[in-house]
Amino acid sequence: MVKEVVHDPILLAGKSGAATPEDQQVATDLLDTLKANQEACVGMAANMIGVYKRVIVFDNEGTYMTMFNPEILKAAEPYDTEEGCLSLLGGPRPCKRYKTIKVRWQNEQFQTRIKTFTGWTAQIIQHEIDHCNGILI
Repeated sequence: MVKEVVHDPILLAGKSGAATPEDQQVATDLLDTLKANQEACVGMAANMIGVYKRVIVFDNEGTYMTMFNPEILKAAEPYDTEEGCLSLLGGPRPCKRYKTIKVRWQNEQFQTRIKTFTGWTAQIIQHEIDHCNGILI
């Protein structure tokens, strides 16, 4: 179900707790909300719909991907950029990102996965994990 997007920076600054298999509906709602906003958004974290669980969804080179409990294990090649956010009003804001990241997460079956992401996809994942950690750009 498409959910309303949270815009309150105080609510968005809250840290998210660990996701469990019972949070599958959160992932479904998050993906529905992302698809409904695909013209303006390439990724979302659960706190953007008011759920403080470590769940993110994003466009992974044309295919939507869901991660439960994502964490960055390694990051390389820092760079400065600007990003916008569906939750934050106003234009793009400066931030620091890494060209390559190694991420550990759980898939929809809660199996642990580890993969290295680069470029635009890595940037999206970093933005959404920041949301999980209560960090706003």
